[in-house]
Amino acid sequence: MVRHPRWVRAFLSDADLEAVAAAIASAEAATSAEIRVHLDARCPGDAMARAVEVFERLGMQRTAERHGVLIYVSIGDHKLAVIGDRGIHERVGQAYWERLVETVLGHFRQTRARDGLVHAVGEVGSVLRRHFPRRPDDVNELPDRVSVEPS
Repeated sequence: MVRHPRWVRAFLSDADLEAVAAAIASAEAATSAEIRVHLDARCPGDAMARAVEVFERLGMQRTAERHGVLIYVSIGDHKLAVIGDRGIHERVGQAYWERLVETVLGHFRQTRARDGLVHAVGEVGSVLRRHFPRRPDDVNELPDRVSVEPS
């Protein structure tokens, strides 16, 4: 098991991280798309700009149908951004992402980070399933585990 930094463990326990990874695997079982959750200690600037950087660094723009979704969380700054690649963004629009962010932040305000992230993954998975159903030849292009910014 990976030993995460203290700032991660203060936000999500190992069991919470496993629950989020399981939610990702479950959501992706019904879609050809990819979902990632990324945790950062701090984001001094704009969360969406940082999410774009992380999205590219994680190689999410290289999915076959440009349908990856990143849920980016800056724990220390209480910031959240959700970014969908071109293939999914064209289908759901900016308002969808904004509503999702508000819902997840509501969970965070109630100190229910695990619930918020599992909800977000499930909601995104439902939308992806409608637009990008799983194909028989589908492969998991990206890891399901929560990624953590090195400190």
